[in-house]
Amino acid sequence: MSGIENRFEANLLITSVDFAINWARKNSLWPMTFGLACCAIEMMAVGGPRYDLDRFGAGAFRATPRQADLMIVAGTVNYKMASRLKRLYHQMADPKYVIAMGACTVGGGPYFKYGYNVVKGVDLLVPVDVYIPGCPPRPEALIEGIMRLQDKIMKKTIARPPQPTLIPA
Repeated sequence: MSGIENRFEANLLITSVDFAINWARKNSLWPMTFGLACCAIEMMAVGGPRYDLDRFGAGAFRATPRQADLMIVAGTVNYKMASRLKRLYHQMADPKYVIAMGACTVGGGPYFKYGYNVVKGVDLLVPVDVYIPGCPPRPEALIEGIMRLQDKIMKKTIARPPQPTLIPA
């Protein structure tokens, strides 16, 4: 028996700071609407009452990057839109996350082979956390992607990474 047992009341909650911060971040994702093509229709459907994204803590879509921490890029990214996408990404609050939704966003889709104006993938512009394939992906796939992002958020730590020790020669 350890010396700590039976010393605290029954209603005491003990947790780590990492768990508490990650739980709060996971359950309060604020996505930014960034629909560029047909995948945006499926993203809008997720925000409706049938799929109820609010139960995952990500239902309040924001129209400004300063209030959002999740960018869902849905659709074909053209070179003309690339600079605007990067600017909006840099204006988002930290920590920020990106979901690439659809075949055109992930790899350029069918337009990349014959179109000179299509970016091969949004990951060439901004770091992507979750990829959702499909043309267009179903709303359930976006919900699954948000759940995978929440799993990724729960594994983060706020601790500083260990510094390498330099041993003099």
